[in-house]
Amino acid sequence: MKQSDIPTGSGSSPSAVPFWRDAGKRALVFQLAALLIVAGTCYYLFSNTQANLERQSIATGFGFLDKEASFEIAESVIAYSAADTYRKALLVGALNTLKVSFIGIILTTILGTFIGIARLSSNWLISRLSGMFIEVMQNIPVLLQLFFWYAIFYEAFPSPRQALNPFNGVFLCNRGLIFAIPEAHAAYPAMAWTFLIILVIGWFLNRWGYRRQELTGQAFPALRITAAAAILLPLGVWFLYGTPTAMNVPVLRGFNFQGGLTVSPEFSALLLGLVLYTSAFVAEIVRAGIQSISRGQIEAAMAIGLRPGRVLQLVVLPQALRVIIPPLTSQMLNLTKNSTLAIAIGYADFVAVTNTTINQTGQAIEGVALIMIVYLFFSLSTSVFMNWYNKRMALVER
Repeated sequence: MKQSDIPTGSGSSPSAVPFWRDAGKRALVFQLAALLIVAGTCYYLFSNTQANLERQSIATGFGFLDKEASFEIAESVIAYSAADTYRKALLVGALNTLKVSFIGIILTTILGTFIGIARLSSNWLISRLSGMFIEVMQNIPVLLQLFFWYAIFYEAFPSPRQALNPFNGVFLCNRGLIFAIPEAHAAYPAMAWTFLIILVIGWFLNRWGYRRQELTGQAFPALRITAAAAILLPLGVWFLYGTPTAMNVPVLRGFNFQGGLTVSPEFSALLLGLVLYTSAFVAEIVRAGIQSISRGQIEAAMAIGLRPGRVLQLVVLPQALRVIIPPLTSQMLNLTKNSTLAIAIGYADFVAVTNTTINQTGQAIEGVALIMIVYLFFSLSTSVFMNWYNKRMALVER
């Protein structure tokens, strides 16, 4: 008798199992139940919040963004006055956060890389000083460092009337560093655009030169050509516009300086504290990345006649970057998020401006939501860029 001739009794397939014993169906049911619980919780919180707001006669929505802000912001990247709207005030705060984060990330990467390399120096003094910097800066809370530098700037420098004047048109006082800048002229935007266009062309030229070298073995001086063009062509634009030389020189009027450009103590203290604190962690990341490269590769590079600087540039750092980039991304995100401590020393970042807006309008939920969205955008943008760069630096397996 064949296996197929044996009756199955109920007529069902032997492979059929109840759905509660099917792992795939069970997982689907659990996911559906979790989704319903989350949706129910969100609905409860939203409806409860709406009911409480209505009971207390608190308006909701983002209509307040178009109302007059009626408060000044001491430091602004773009033109702003108290007559502008809350929308523009929040934009000023976001740009201030972006400014300190962008400059801080660049300076932290440079300083952290330098200290991380110095930590591995064969010179005893340089190595110990680098190690001392790392230990001290890592173990002092960043908020305490901000208070320290802020106090230094306000206590160590004189008032504007007794401002230090180390160079003509440069003043240093407890209101910050004030220095002369060129007066507004059409030549300067044209020079800036020329410089950016040259950098873009130079990037493509460098890629073409790299491919050409792979095919022919002949190097192309793309970097030198780009550097020369980036200097000479903007100068040519400056000459075409009549070589404007007028300067906007700061002048003491009343209790402060008018004109020129001011780097405030709040911005300086925030930038210095964030850079010194974060660079200590970046230095350890760079040190670990360099030590991950086998000693044999370094000895082989030196055996073919490469100098130590070229060994570091051509052999060690390109490979170490694959270890350095992921944790370096985390430190960049930490620096951006730590910039929210600016409110403690009076720097008008996005959190400080949003807090003022909440105090004036009572729109706490909307204000907190804006803070979450803005910092989420900053964090995701940094992560996307660094992940793209990490993918470019990753080893390509055959």
